[in-house]
Amino acid sequence: MTSDTTTSEVDMATEDRPTGVESPTERGNPRTAGIDLLPTPDILNTLNREDRTVADAVGRALPDLARAVDLAVDALRAGGRVHYVGAGTSGRLAVLDAAELVPTFNMPSGWFLAHQAGGQRAFLEAVENAEDDAAAGAATIENQAGDNDFVLGLTASGRTPYVLGALRAARRRGIPTALVSANPGAARNAPADIAITADTGPEPITGSTRMKAGSAQKLVLTSFSTTVMIRMGRTYSNLMVSMVATNAKLRGRTISILREATDASEQACSQALSAADGDLKTALVHLLTGVSVDRASAALTNAGGQVRDALSSLES
Repeated sequence: MTSDTTTSEVDMATEDRPTGVESPTERGNPRTAGIDLLPTPDILNTLNREDRTVADAVGRALPDLARAVDLAVDALRAGGRVHYVGAGTSGRLAVLDAAELVPTFNMPSGWFLAHQAGGQRAFLEAVENAEDDAAAGAATIENQAGDNDFVLGLTASGRTPYVLGALRAARRRGIPTALVSANPGAARNAPADIAITADTGPEPITGSTRMKAGSAQKLVLTSFSTTVMIRMGRTYSNLMVSMVATNAKLRGRTISILREATDASEQACSQALSAADGDLKTALVHLLTGVSVDRASAALTNAGGQVRDALSSLES
């Protein structure tokens, strides 16, 4: 990978001047013209019809998204991390997605890092000028990314300087990159190895990308991170077996998951979970194979936490 920017280009991107954005999201939407004249139920129905197009737009981007998943899995298996880099709505969605992975999948806290233009202040309020700072985006990656990492940029327009600065810095380092956007035009020239484009078209309300484009980025992020977790062995079949039971609801859920996966009784599942010190995977392997809890735990350790690989090793 080679650099595709210069210092002067980064400086130019941070100049305080109006910038026109050529993107489908910025075009007028004839289907919602006059929406402010409609009664409340009709406004909601109009918005809902627009929302129905989002999933199809994401579906067309899945081949490129799959390539990004594979790069992220390779990074994690090599001891690296996944970096989300975004601004505005895109960045806040990235922060939310990364935060939810730890309690949902018992993911190590360092696997996914989310970087938002404007920092923590921008989580709760708009710091819109921060997204124009390409140098800040570059510094984020230069200071925090390792050579084995993967960087995923998120910007509806595909042109946000903070995000592009981060991607260019990653490419200079030889770090694999991908860009999620709603703009096919920007995707063609994106400073990224993979362009994931969910072309959601004009927004219902022109001037904001928090609606269809934001929904598409939420779907992309959820699908991306969930698939990465599946590939990293954080599930067994479609069951969330890496979760940590930190409250009564989750403790009940662990028993339900064990019962569904093993057909064992509630009492047997409860006893197995207790013997495994609350480790759901160990209890699962113990119940499915009949080996001791200690042996089940050792098999999981040798299999890198992959339940199916642990089961195969015990059955061979």
